[in-house]
Amino acid sequence: MKNTIRNRLEGRVTEILRGTVMSQVDVETGAGPITSIVTTRSIDEVGLKLGDSVVAAVKATSVFLEKR
Repeated sequence: MKNTIRNRLEGRVTEILRGTVMSQVDVETGAGPITSIVTTRSIDEVGLKLGDSVVAAVKATSVFLEKR
């Protein structure tokens, strides 16, 4: 995925709290824990699971996760 987001933190998924539409994903990074709210559909589409290596891409108004 190509983007212009410069604030990127590598980490591991430590918890996924699934909801019907939205889910909470907790990630442990070298800078500390990050929590992101994402669509449950997105989690399913990328096959995100506990222990996966991800990148938290932090923008001024939002945080994106990319599966590694």
